[in-house]
Amino acid sequence: MANTSAPEDPAAGTAVDSGDSVESAPSPPARLLLVDDEPGLRTAVKAYLEDEGFAVTTAADGEEGWTLAQQMVPDVVISDVMMPRCDGFELLRRLRADERLGGIPVIFLTAKGMTADRIAGFQAGADDYIPKPFDPEELVARVNNVVRRQERLLAEAARFADADIGQLARQITEIRSMLGGGVKKPASDVRHDFTPREASVLQLVAEGMMNKEIARRLETSIRNVEKYVSRLFIKTGTSSRTELVRYALEHGLVD
Repeated sequence: MANTSAPEDPAAGTAVDSGDSVESAPSPPARLLLVDDEPGLRTAVKAYLEDEGFAVTTAADGEEGWTLAQQMVPDVVISDVMMPRCDGFELLRRLRADERLGGIPVIFLTAKGMTADRIAGFQAGADDYIPKPFDPEELVARVNNVVRRQERLLAEAARFADADIGQLARQITEIRSMLGGGVKKPASDVRHDFTPREASVLQLVAEGMMNKEIARRLETSIRNVEKYVSRLFIKTGTSSRTELVRYALEHGLVD
């Protein structure tokens, strides 16, 4: 029988890999949370989505879905609208109000197909809406669409956040120098109704962190950090991060 083992490296005396390169590890499957009170539909849709390569967790109603969402932080939530205890609209409201979960795409599944109901779903913050009965292939296509869109948004946000971090750090250093060598200024008499989270974001911006780093530090989403920074602009009358840091230092609002 011919020897099929890998050739040995004469110098090392050990077998070497004959392949030209090592393939990178595949990305993990998108994690889906499927929320529906119909057991048969849950089972069938879960099986179909898993066959398409998704990791699927199911919940029997919105209350269970809310508990699981907090535990697993899914990539996409697929939810029925009419359910006992907690319906799809209430589940969506809770998700959008939560700092960790607010940016998760939500696809509504419902037996209702009227235009008014679709409008209500979109106005509530749903990302897509599929009336029952639906084609499983269409569901997969829509899930893939929102997953790819979310990946593009996160990649773009991360790219933008990293683009000018060096320049901003230099500007902050110059501002601190102009204001007295980094010595904290006494708090001014100007009142600012910052929430605790806004104050935390302001401090981290003043330390030169960009949105991605702030989101990681505060365990929230980049979208929420952008929201807090926008509120800080409004409350301080500034229009850029550099102006915001200068204002905060001048008024003793940060260390």
